[in-house]
Amino acid sequence: MLKKSLSFLATATLALGLLAGCGGGGQEQTSGGASEPAATTEGGGGTQVIKIATQSPLSGGSATVGESIKLGAQLAMDENAEKFKGLGFELQLVPYDDQADPKKGVANAQLMGSDEAILGVVGHYNSGVAIPSSEIYEKYNLPMVSPANTATDITDRGLKTVNRIVARDDFQGPAGAAFAVNTLGAKKIFVIQDKTAYGTGLAEAFKGAAEELGAEIVGFEGITIGEKDFNGVMNVAMAQNPDLIYFGGMYTEGGLIIKQAREKGFTGPIMGGDGMDSSTLVEIAGDSVINAYITSAAGVTTATETGQKFAEKYQAEFGKGIESYSAYGYDAMSVLLLGIEEAIKANNNQLPTREQIATAVRNVKDYEGVVTKVSFDDIGDNDFAKIFIYKFEEASYPAAQVDEVSK
Repeated sequence: MLKKSLSFLATATLALGLLAGCGGGGQEQTSGGASEPAATTEGGGGTQVIKIATQSPLSGGSATVGESIKLGAQLAMDENAEKFKGLGFELQLVPYDDQADPKKGVANAQLMGSDEAILGVVGHYNSGVAIPSSEIYEKYNLPMVSPANTATDITDRGLKTVNRIVARDDFQGPAGAAFAVNTLGAKKIFVIQDKTAYGTGLAEAFKGAAEELGAEIVGFEGITIGEKDFNGVMNVAMAQNPDLIYFGGMYTEGGLIIKQAREKGFTGPIMGGDGMDSSTLVEIAGDSVINAYITSAAGVTTATETGQKFAEKYQAEFGKGIESYSAYGYDAMSVLLLGIEEAIKANNNQLPTREQIATAVRNVKDYEGVVTKVSFDDIGDNDFAKIFIYKFEEASYPAAQVDEVSK
């Protein structure tokens, strides 16, 4: 799972998912990795081990995309293994299941910080998990590169270890609003949000921009993560006779909202953000997904030859098709490994500290990834991030791209 100009750190403690997780730990690191190189174990042939962690939901309602982020990161690590072996280091992936739950994410982050061999994190999917977890990464000087988080608070806090390769919600929300009002002609919009840092922030950004463009927001209602019956909020929405329904939240609830809105007789466009960019949305909504739109920080991976090759390799390696953020997990890991490589070279080919790696990652410029070019600004946002708009013209995934918005 994102973004914007609004601060919703207080909602970051709301759980977004269920079920169990994994993790590992080492000795407690009292220095936070700032002044001493991280201790490593010995790998095969006497090489030093560098661990990279992933944090994403591997169980529960958000597991489809969470697993795809991990697999994309794994593919990038596998492709870089020989290069690092030549430098004298063995790469190991350590996947953590944050369950889309802020408390679990923070607990995992503490384990990562204490494992001195972990030198970076690829994560998260849910912004409400990433925000509190990244406070722990900062404490331990553990660099994080996010493949999917769009909430503005991710980078607006100015943490030196936190970076993302995707766009912010104060870009995504207005992009969606402009399309809804100017292209779809929506004049009366009913907004629903899931009361999380991501969903509320995105919905507020959309609402503010839509109002500035002259649309009337005829409702702004919240639902609770995990609920399945949205007839109550649908009745309220239908009473307002909106031209468009907008949902700020994830695909699990989003699919049900789309389906139940259609069952109530709503035939107009339904729009949501990148939290709905998943094949599971279609599985849940079925044919009801037709005439639904999503804005996403994720572009069409297969639109380029490089992306097509990635998708083919991903399918061959893992036996499944790519999801919205599969290639972003790959690019986030690639950027993190580039930072580690540069820090090693700058440290006379010796193991660098976490702090040195964090600096090297933040200094990444003009990296050409599979799906995005990456240059981090002074707070860790990507100068080249875009927003993409998709329409479901049939009950299949992915949806058809209908627009692209650059900064």
